[in-house]
Amino acid sequence: MLKRILFLSWLAISACLTWFAASDYRAAIPMAKENLRGLALSLSAAIENMAVSDPSFSSLAGFRTRDIAYFSLTDRNGMLRFHSNHDLIGKRAEDHDMSVMRDVFAHNKTAETRVTLGTGETVYRFHSPMNLSGELLALCLTLHTYRADAVVRRARLNLAALLSLTAAGWLMFAVFHRYAAREERHRLEMAQRERMAKMGEMGAMMAHEIRNPLAGIKGYAQLLKEKAADQRSAGQLELIVTECLRLEAMVNDLLSYVGSDGISPAPVNMAELIEKSVSLIAAEAKLLNIAIESDYPASLRISGDADKLEQLLLNLCRNALQAMPDGGILGISARETGAGCVVTVNDNGQGISPDVAARIFEPFFTTRARGTGLGLALCKKIVDAHNGSITFESELGRGTVFTVTLPGWLGAG
Repeated sequence: MLKRILFLSWLAISACLTWFAASDYRAAIPMAKENLRGLALSLSAAIENMAVSDPSFSSLAGFRTRDIAYFSLTDRNGMLRFHSNHDLIGKRAEDHDMSVMRDVFAHNKTAETRVTLGTGETVYRFHSPMNLSGELLALCLTLHTYRADAVVRRARLNLAALLSLTAAGWLMFAVFHRYAAREERHRLEMAQRERMAKMGEMGAMMAHEIRNPLAGIKGYAQLLKEKAADQRSAGQLELIVTECLRLEAMVNDLLSYVGSDGISPAPVNMAELIEKSVSLIAAEAKLLNIAIESDYPASLRISGDADKLEQLLLNLCRNALQAMPDGGILGISARETGAGCVVTVNDNGQGISPDVAARIFEPFFTTRARGTGLGLALCKKIVDAHNGSITFESELGRGTVFTVTLPGWLGAG
């Protein structure tokens, strides 16, 4: 919950900062234009007052500010009555200026534009009518845009800085989130290890307290079954033996799951391992009217723990058999890859529902009344110990395919 609050808070702050920076930048452009226009109007008024006070325009020759590139006064005939460059006075104005000035004379209104000088500088040009002693002249005032452009550049810099800070903040947030997630995973792993350690202690106790008496019960039941006087007693004793075997399997699965994660890697012929696993489940598959189809190269070899890999294959195969109580086809295939091998175990049984699929590898989770919920969890543990991966695809009523990917060669387990 705290992470969600922090994320939403930083998201809101980032949105506000971005909006502020973007708004400031959007406002800077019209602000720069208004600054130039306001400056042009003020300078035009000053030039007009000086021209009215001195019809000879001699006082205009010394009028300079750092914003003015140059200015001129032009009559209706296009003659320059005054120009900041004294050598141009009395000459005709340029054609592109005259086209603007005709509108100024015709409509008695101001005009403004940006032009690029021969020096490559972009300047702001302001034209306005000026009535001097009953004669209408056109003022052409050309201004440098340094200060106005500085406003836009500053806003652009502020936008870039705020966006960079926001990006840096998100990067720090991502690093923090990743670090927090890693710490959370580490905490969960440590808690899981502690639970496994406690389960290991419990498993050892079960091995001592349950397996030995259970073996005795099974042995006596088998002995009594051989000496049973009638069929009914023999059947009841057979039931006792069956339940003892089931309990033994449950205890063995639990001990396997809570045992050490380490493996003893050695060269393993996967073809022989698959053949052995198939032979061990063949009788059970025949009773359930399940056909077994296998496909694998005889030379397929990897490095791994043979006992644990055999347990992996048997668990997957038995899980497939249990998914086909009315018969079907169990497929086992393996193929070599550049980094190792891929083994698939598929069935055409009942399939796995989506709500069950999300928890299928959780220990002690099962949908079977007499299941332990350790078979697939143990498969996942064995695959992880081999630095491999296990995935599955399932469709209700169509069956399930488990895919195990194992690397070719492993270091010391």
